[in-house]
Amino acid sequence: MKIAMMTNNYKPFVAGVPISIERLAGSLRALGHEVVVFAPSYAGQEPEEDVVRYKALIKGVAGGFSVPDSLDLEIERRFKEGNFDVIHVHHPMMIGSTARYLSWKYHVPMVFTYHTRYEQYLHYIGLSRLKRIMPAYIRSYTKHCDMVIAPTPVMKDYLEQIQPGADVRVLPTGLLDESFFPDGGRADLLRKELAGNKKYLFCTVARLAKEKNLGFLFQSMKIRKDICGSDFKLALIGDGPERATLERKAEKMGIGEEIVFVGKVPNGEIKNYCHAADLFLFSSLSETQGIVLLESMAAGTPVLAVRGTGTQDVVVNGRNGYMTEVSEIEFAEKLMDILEKKEIDLLRQGAVLTARKYSSEEIARQAVLVYAQAVYNRREKGRSRNSNRNGGKDMVYSG
Repeated sequence: MKIAMMTNNYKPFVAGVPISIERLAGSLRALGHEVVVFAPSYAGQEPEEDVVRYKALIKGVAGGFSVPDSLDLEIERRFKEGNFDVIHVHHPMMIGSTARYLSWKYHVPMVFTYHTRYEQYLHYIGLSRLKRIMPAYIRSYTKHCDMVIAPTPVMKDYLEQIQPGADVRVLPTGLLDESFFPDGGRADLLRKELAGNKKYLFCTVARLAKEKNLGFLFQSMKIRKDICGSDFKLALIGDGPERATLERKAEKMGIGEEIVFVGKVPNGEIKNYCHAADLFLFSSLSETQGIVLLESMAAGTPVLAVRGTGTQDVVVNGRNGYMTEVSEIEFAEKLMDILEKKEIDLLRQGAVLTARKYSSEEIARQAVLVYAQAVYNRREKGRSRNSNRNGGKDMVYSG
């Protein structure tokens, strides 16, 4: 198949959606399919074959995000040249509108992945006022899609609530084979570098932004320090617009020595940081699928997370980690409980077993089935329209 992937953000911007797209595109290509990614331009981007870069209205927003110019005529020109079998769009707005137009004009089936609760990010592009109408917008948008994908069962349930009857399939982000093979020597060096002489090393991976709820994590770490003393380090991997604020916050709370701001790390290195840690801590409430949770599990590191959309489909209490409610005290107590009971070795085994269910190759095979269903659905819609135009009977031509 020839697949046009359309997105409002892509690498070098670091976020869950770009990672998901890159992995799916690569795995589809490995299966013999042709994939072209349509993505906005960024400062410092690397030229890539099969990536069409369209214009950006603004670059460098909120830690590197680009506001795309989805009306760039280059998009339609390159799309028309591609003779695609299916469009897979990853956002309902901006490039989503362009994808919908191209699907209609060129009669190409369209698949839409609902990656996230977009109302939680509209403030970055000055559209906070649209939060209340987002469910209605998504409901309207999915009516024009031939198939809809949700990354988790929880998100599938949400979509089916706002759009009853929608054909929604669950397709999570896949894990690369290399995710399961951290470099033990490198991990040992990282632990020495980050933890020093501390007994425990925890890590988290997050964009340093308000919606990641990192203040909650800091407060939980303060509670642990007040009770158990300074016997740990927390490696905070990632960067973003709130970094300076968070650094000041850590110092003010008296945990500046315990929090290590690692900054951006190449994606291939994250497994080594996770493997070096005793536990992966996760406080975000805005995730639809916690890709970083699965990456940590693949590296053999169990998870302690706040219960939310991105965690409850992945984390199983007592098997690969634990979830708590949104309570800093409960979170800190569960952390202490895990360490005191020495459950980590058992949880490590369960974490790897969970992660193995998310192979990138298997996810790509499932995606192909979704695309084939979209093609079928579009064909059936066309037949239904033709039948209605002809009084319920298909027109027969004789030569």
